[in-house]
Amino acid sequence: MATKKKEEASKKPAAAKKPAKKSGLAGTVDLSAGFKGVSAKDTPAPSERKAMGRGMASLFGNIEELEQEALAHGHVTELELTQLRANPYQPRFTFNPDALAELAESIKNQGVFQPIIVRKSAVKGYEIIAGERRFRASKLAGKKTIPAIIQEMDESTMMEVAVLENIQREDLNPIEEAMSYEMLMKNLDLTQEAVAIKVSKSRPYVANLMRLLTLPKVVVEALRSGDLTPGVAKPLVGLSEADATRIAKRAVAEKWNARQVEDFVKQLKDGKVPTGPAKKKAEKPEYARETEERLMDKFGTSVVLVDNKGKGKIEIEYLSEADLTRILDILEITFDED
Repeated sequence: MATKKKEEASKKPAAAKKPAKKSGLAGTVDLSAGFKGVSAKDTPAPSERKAMGRGMASLFGNIEELEQEALAHGHVTELELTQLRANPYQPRFTFNPDALAELAESIKNQGVFQPIIVRKSAVKGYEIIAGERRFRASKLAGKKTIPAIIQEMDESTMMEVAVLENIQREDLNPIEEAMSYEMLMKNLDLTQEAVAIKVSKSRPYVANLMRLLTLPKVVVEALRSGDLTPGVAKPLVGLSEADATRIAKRAVAEKWNARQVEDFVKQLKDGKVPTGPAKKKAEKPEYARETEERLMDKFGTSVVLVDNKGKGKIEIEYLSEADLTRILDILEITFDED
């Protein structure tokens, strides 16, 4: 039985897939990727994604490239700050005051190096497409004008750019990011799969993040403030409001990690009366914890990194043969029949 990549398999009729032997795998994997603006009715098949050119990224790669493109082909003009208003689709609710003050000090001394990008408002003045931090910092610095490039942009593209700017620059907290995906789904009539393709994330990553929005308000605020991480909060999804709130508060107070919360919730679901989570094992190196967290977000399931003096293995949980087949699909592994 030979493994082949999907590119090779697609040249001939698809062979029936068989789940791999279960030895060596502990679980589920899910990694969809891609990037293209599509409607819910036109969600692409995995084999189509590469040909789609990664959507927004195929136009300007990332926000920095968008700004460079605007600089190369647009005219830089000075606009009065009073003429500008924030992007109505801005997903970020909070701006770090210390970082903003630092940027304001830099602008006060050296000016704004990178022009912001705006479009003419249908009502009055201009709406910011990219560069709201520079706009806010310029106001803090006491500036009256800011260099800007005026571009034409429709509503859906402006919405996408607002989300991409913040995601690519890692400015959003988990709740803001989840709400931005929710906004794209609602306003552009997209599925989770289509949103994942647009923002170059896996579908489980988008789905798991959006599930955090169903948590009680106290837990959501802890995620927004950074007191809880998505990995720690994820096991609380589906619990009653009282249980989720109680466990979240204890997790924050006692600095529980994701494994400890999972253990506590499992005891609760098994009908036991948990007094506390399992004791912390020897602390894993930061890179190992970060790797586990990212893989869990990407795969949408439990992932354990077992490290032994620089060597080790990655255990990915799967729940059924169908789940395993899905993992192999995402890894682009197929099996030909003997």
